[in-house]
Amino acid sequence: MQGKQMDEVLKKAEVLIEALPYIQHFNRKIIVVKYGGSAMSNAQLQKNVIKDVTLLKLVGFKPIIVHGGGKEISNWVKKVGKESQFVNGLRVTDAETMEIAEMVLNKVNKNLVSMVQELGVKAVGVSGKDGGLLQVEKKYADGQDIGFVGEITKVDPKVLYDLLEKDFLPIVAPIGLDDAFQTYNINADDAACAVAKAVGAEKLAFLTDIEGLYRDINDKASFISRLTASQAQELVSGGYIGGGMLPKLSNCINAIRGGVNRVHILDGRIPHCLLLEIFTNEGIGTAMISDEEGVV
Repeated sequence: MQGKQMDEVLKKAEVLIEALPYIQHFNRKIIVVKYGGSAMSNAQLQKNVIKDVTLLKLVGFKPIIVHGGGKEISNWVKKVGKESQFVNGLRVTDAETMEIAEMVLNKVNKNLVSMVQELGVKAVGVSGKDGGLLQVEKKYADGQDIGFVGEITKVDPKVLYDLLEKDFLPIVAPIGLDDAFQTYNINADDAACAVAKAVGAEKLAFLTDIEGLYRDINDKASFISRLTASQAQELVSGGYIGGGMLPKLSNCINAIRGGVNRVHILDGRIPHCLLLEIFTNEGIGTAMISDEEGVV
């Protein structure tokens, strides 16, 4: 073997050795991955994410995917001659839009199942309706009626535990039922946060369309690689966070305070961002930790 080839082989060995303590630590631990945004609409990135999650499963983790489908829902709404409307980032969902959303989310769900199984891991796609997984009530946006949008009131994770115990990879579509068994669309970030808390996940990873969290979005030097839940709350209270990041950050804080050990905000546009965050010392993106862990 030539010197250059030997160097490449040794580098690969170093990467595996660096990953070893993380594999040991997270063996048999549950990790929830919220999957959506550009990583879902780009075919190559989609394959990379699924490869990452499949690898986590094969090295002993217990991943659960909670997916969105907002862009594809908007495309189908447009195909039937309707315009998508949003209030505070939530889709206004009338009866027809709800029917479209459920159709699209189920289609996305089974496509992800196929992609995982193509890589040799058995997956099962469920919606929040299955087994009473996600129970909801009608959600309002600042008092405004936005239709069939659900606020999660209870999570019954039994179906997820059963699937994990039988060595399946669960893939969850964010749809739920209320007490009258009416179907509701659920914000995928909300669903991922609720699922992560309910199963006591070790990690919750949000794949987003930004690099992570900034104190000032216009100043790249203000990037925050690690912060506690209290520090995040101070950013929210201080008005540093706005737009679509505000509800996402609130979900991260709720997850940490609900018992999730660590939450990650990752740029899903970066190939294999999940593996880089979990298996390398430097990591990428923003990690949120508990206040107790932040005390040195």
